[in-house]
Amino acid sequence: MAKRPGFKIAGEVIAPGSRKTINLPVSEFSDHTPVTMSAHVIHGRTNGPTVFISAGIHGDEVIGIEIVRRLLKATALRRIKGTLIVVPIVNSFGFINRSRYLPDRRDLNRSFPGSEGGSLAARLAHLFLTEIVARADLGIDLHSAAIHRTNYPQIRVSPDDDNMRQLADVFGAPIIMQSPIREGSLRGAAKELGKSVLLYEAGEGLRFDETSVRAGQAGILRVLKSLEMISGRGVAAAKTPPQFCGASKWLRAPMGGLFRSFKSDGDPVRTGDILGSVSDPFGEQEIEIEAPFGGIIVGRAVLPVINEGDAVFHLARVQSVKKAESALDDHSTQLADDPMFDEDEII
Repeated sequence: MAKRPGFKIAGEVIAPGSRKTINLPVSEFSDHTPVTMSAHVIHGRTNGPTVFISAGIHGDEVIGIEIVRRLLKATALRRIKGTLIVVPIVNSFGFINRSRYLPDRRDLNRSFPGSEGGSLAARLAHLFLTEIVARADLGIDLHSAAIHRTNYPQIRVSPDDDNMRQLADVFGAPIIMQSPIREGSLRGAAKELGKSVLLYEAGEGLRFDETSVRAGQAGILRVLKSLEMISGRGVAAAKTPPQFCGASKWLRAPMGGLFRSFKSDGDPVRTGDILGSVSDPFGEQEIEIEAPFGGIIVGRAVLPVINEGDAVFHLARVQSVKKAESALDDHSTQLADDPMFDEDEII
């Protein structure tokens, strides 16, 4: 049998059966300190798919970075088939500054496909698309909510992508959200290249959340197992199917003031349930926020100081609130007790 060729990226060659961190030049800070985008490549001895995993497209989304850190320690990756490209921090500018954005105030996930000679955001988007995405068959992009908000662990898929819907089921996050592709997004640019990307959303900007990290780590390993890239002994399927949410609505603050949440992300609610309230600082007026329909709270504000019209609860529709309640309990129990998170079991 002919030996598998090495994996070429940024002028480097990673030999079969080896792994290496590659630094791709991006730009320089104003003091001429070089800035790079670091990619860790695990190139298996045996042929298989090429998958990229990215985090930190928004610099304040640290949960994805922690998921990647734990994933790279998994013993399941020691005998991987195919190639895994992992980029823990795409937007190093934002990460260093604890900011969602780049120094030019652009959102990287609205700057794709970018260009080689454009703005800083355009150049970084172009580099990531050509050096990472174009080399892969599939991607998993890790995100969290913006600062002062939190998301319950969820996979977002396009309405017309049946293959990604199947992989979302395999990933096994508690929630699958149907979400159209936005202009300038990584998903949109990848689709133009004929590549599909699973989008994982969980937790809050600049904060760690163990449930979100575990759900992301478990989901990635399940997908790699389904692609036959890892043997996956010890990688258990989700005990219950994810809850599919075909539509959702942001509920907004009826007035400015102090916001109190009576429900948490992941809570199933019924029509008319009181989700929270907004009060003025003097205690003279208080308005309750009711659920306009039954569903699951998939995101919410965590900052108590709000203005009128601020988004406070992201409520997603489900077919059965009762079934969703039972399923979400099962997901929480599995994430708490699953031996998948004992590294000795992931072989």
